[in-house]
Amino acid sequence: MTRQDPRPLTLRDVSEASGVSEMTVSRVLRNRGDVSQATREKVLRAAKQLGYVPNKIAGALASQRVNLVAVIIPSMSNLVFPEVMTGISRTLEETDLQPVVGLTDYLPEKEEKVLYEMLSWRPSGVIIAGLEHSDAARAMLRAAGIPVVEIMDTDGTPIDSMVGISHRRAGREIGQAIVKAGHRRIGFLGTGVGLDHRARKRFEGFTEALAKGGVEVADQEFYSGGSALAKGREMTAEMMTRSPDLDFLYYSNDLIGAGGLLWMIEKGYDVPGRVGMAGFNGVRLLNGLPRKLATIDSCREEIGRRAAQIIADRLKDQGEPGEKVELAPTIDPGDTMRR
Repeated sequence: MTRQDPRPLTLRDVSEASGVSEMTVSRVLRNRGDVSQATREKVLRAAKQLGYVPNKIAGALASQRVNLVAVIIPSMSNLVFPEVMTGISRTLEETDLQPVVGLTDYLPEKEEKVLYEMLSWRPSGVIIAGLEHSDAARAMLRAAGIPVVEIMDTDGTPIDSMVGISHRRAGREIGQAIVKAGHRRIGFLGTGVGLDHRARKRFEGFTEALAKGGVEVADQEFYSGGSALAKGREMTAEMMTRSPDLDFLYYSNDLIGAGGLLWMIEKGYDVPGRVGMAGFNGVRLLNGLPRKLATIDSCREEIGRRAAQIIADRLKDQGEPGEKVELAPTIDPGDTMRR
């Protein structure tokens, strides 16, 4: 059953190939109506052989929605959001919904543009990272008339539903653990906190916990751009040269922390006896390091699962707007934090 005609396939093509009416083909492909199993198999076999894909836009004109969930996240390059997407995809696999992804690079103006384009396709729901958006983006989300789930963060007021962790709490808990372990000369290395609101909240919680313990951040280093092992090595070398008396280094994410740990091992530092170290996110990919970096699990895959389930339940009228799910991050001291 070969076909050289470049025009788009239609129901008529499937009808002719399967020997049944266009109405029957439509019923089979939409899984509607009373059609015998033999006829159903004949139609599906013909559609598959032809490579026919239903025109969902035409169906959307009647229903006003397509079976897509818009997922709007900052990046796919820092090992964090791929795990979120895994949770979303695995949950939606059990439904008729499909995720479609847009990237914002942490830029509010780009988030507006991506959101505008996504909503113009009339998705069935939106999953979007963070609670901070421009006024225009918030207006679009409120007016969309579909379930909206803001993910990763619970330190704020959601437009509709939210699933995430408290980043201020995560920062406070690691700060408390560091102070409890007896550290007093602490350096912070991390992403610039201007656009990364979650990193800013962790830093605020971290410094708050240190202050309650009578400790201040002795040195700090910020960078822009994607997280990388090389950046962690570079920042750690600069900080330890500048402030050699530091006894703890806290990194805003595991990847730069891993780079720092490799540099410390290479230079012969006693970790954690002389200098303790910790990161954030609980990235499993880094478990093969010579020593396990202390970290906090940010519950990424579970966040994705719970967010997708909220969308799926709402579309089946089994959920309520305004659901708020706060997951509890846990500290793993690994091999780089005194117990």
